[in-house]
Amino acid sequence: MSGETGSVRQRPRWVSIAAIVAADLILTNVALCLSIGLSQNFRYPEGLAGYITRYGAPITALAVALIAWRRLYRINPRYVGVHDLLGIALVGTLLAVALRGLVSLGGLPPETNPWTSPVLFGFMVTGFLAMVRIYQRLVASRTLAAIQAKLGGRLRRAMIVGAGDAGESLLREIAKLDPPEYAVVGFLDDDPRRHETTINGVPVLGDVNRLRLLAEEHEIDDLLIALPETSAEEIRRITALCNDTKARVRTLPNLSRFVRGGTSVLPLLQDVNVDDLLRRESTMPEAKPVARYLSGERVLITGAGGSIGSELARQVAQLSPASLVLIGKGENSIFEIDQELRHGNIFQPIPIVADVRDASSMEEHFRVHRPTVVFHAAAHKHVPLMEAVPIEAVRNNVFGTLNTAELAIRNGVQKFILVSTDKAVNPSNVMGATKRVAEMIISALASRSETSFAAVRFGNVLGSRGSLVPVLKKQILAGGPITITHPQMTRFFMTIPEAVQLILQAGAMGDRGEIFILDMGEPVSIVELAKDMVRLHGLVPGHDIEIKYTGIRPGEKIHEELSYETENIVPSGYEKISRVSHQRPVDWLWLRDQLAELKDFCDAGNAEAARAFLLELSWGKTMPPVRSS
Repeated sequence: MSGETGSVRQRPRWVSIAAIVAADLILTNVALCLSIGLSQNFRYPEGLAGYITRYGAPITALAVALIAWRRLYRINPRYVGVHDLLGIALVGTLLAVALRGLVSLGGLPPETNPWTSPVLFGFMVTGFLAMVRIYQRLVASRTLAAIQAKLGGRLRRAMIVGAGDAGESLLREIAKLDPPEYAVVGFLDDDPRRHETTINGVPVLGDVNRLRLLAEEHEIDDLLIALPETSAEEIRRITALCNDTKARVRTLPNLSRFVRGGTSVLPLLQDVNVDDLLRRESTMPEAKPVARYLSGERVLITGAGGSIGSELARQVAQLSPASLVLIGKGENSIFEIDQELRHGNIFQPIPIVADVRDASSMEEHFRVHRPTVVFHAAAHKHVPLMEAVPIEAVRNNVFGTLNTAELAIRNGVQKFILVSTDKAVNPSNVMGATKRVAEMIISALASRSETSFAAVRFGNVLGSRGSLVPVLKKQILAGGPITITHPQMTRFFMTIPEAVQLILQAGAMGDRGEIFILDMGEPVSIVELAKDMVRLHGLVPGHDIEIKYTGIRPGEKIHEELSYETENIVPSGYEKISRVSHQRPVDWLWLRDQLAELKDFCDAGNAEAARAFLLELSWGKTMPPVRSS
């Protein structure tokens, strides 16, 4: 009863039921009188009262029974649908059949067709009972015109893209809002069969290609995309058309999210996901090989509180590992992912606050939990910050990787997967150089142990903490300006779930220190991505939100690369996943000496020397020549 008005709450439930049943019975008898009158041309040789007395009492009694059987008094007028109308039609049909039986017993004048009154009565009683409930629905839902008149036209004018089931559901949800928020002026749909039709009184105005013109003509404030099952390519096309307008753009996610939960459509309406603006389709590798090598294994994830590490934890937990150890330096982030998995009844992980640089602490954790698969995601990743503290970057990204990899070998780990980055290719900054040296460590150790090593190299991930997209979103919400370092800046992007799927897939394929990369399509212009995000917030780039260019930061590149020119890229056997075939093997004895020298610079606190040596090492300038066989 909490959803009803105050006046209804004050009235007992039985009073409301009695009123509804009484109205139905009165209408039933009105239909009976009219049907008999029409069949007799309103001439009653025996008097109208006689006919009504003969037929009215039994029909009324039967109507009470049928109304109770079909529970017509429980129909919520705001949700009257086809199922309810069919129930009313069934009641009308049964009453008509009953009247025909009474007519055959009681008789009508000889010149009267005995089926005329029952047929007319069936149609009338069905129509009367249905019309009352349809009228109740109209009153309960309120028309857009009445709402706008009441509020002085202050509603946001909306247009729904998609005139299918999702669009109709969204329209009904909007009509129920109290206080109202939207005035829906029309639908757009590419299906020509829906053009020039109406849905709940709202017209389908045309196809999506007319979006900009119609949005301007109807002064649209919000474009609501109700195409939850459509492809990412189609969403990008529609979003591009929406971006030509000044309207705010919102979208409805996959219908299964609310069908399974039994919730309303409207609260799931969200801003267009930036993931939809990727210039390619997301790729999800095959799941079976991943499940085979992780099911029943003892899995350890470093950096498990980060964006990649926590998503790794989520996906690994779904694959039935024997145990899942989550290691991270930040206690809050480790606590959050641990609680998420526990409270979601997904898995009971083992959370550990530890630093991968602490060899003795990590040794203890490896000894106690005996992992068989290790995902090494722990790393400092912010380029400008690492430029300021190169020694910290080296200790965490290089020697943290070395510690963890050597522990994996000593403790019999079967698989070790390193999370790398496109910044490791021709590195121009400390962060990229540390990740390149980490790749070299994996490559060198792979030939000296029984542990299967692999590395995964990919570009930026959308929405990770401290990454570009969240920063841009904060700047937009603050009213600008958006700060971009260079107008020609480009980056490769992928979604966090997609990146983690690639990491898991690499573990299934990797063996001797290979590097795997994803076909990420064309690099994305940062300026265009920023403009898209501004438009998705219903604003105009350069007018509502200023874009400022601040200049390239230390160590930053305008364009990133996914592989070296000297690296041979070969198919991996899985669509859109490639394997890097090294042209120049890394000698472990030489690399060990180089790492010892790099450690000396760090221990001495000589940041500049450490930085210079790191960059030379990452570029392979001091590598010994390859011996000819």
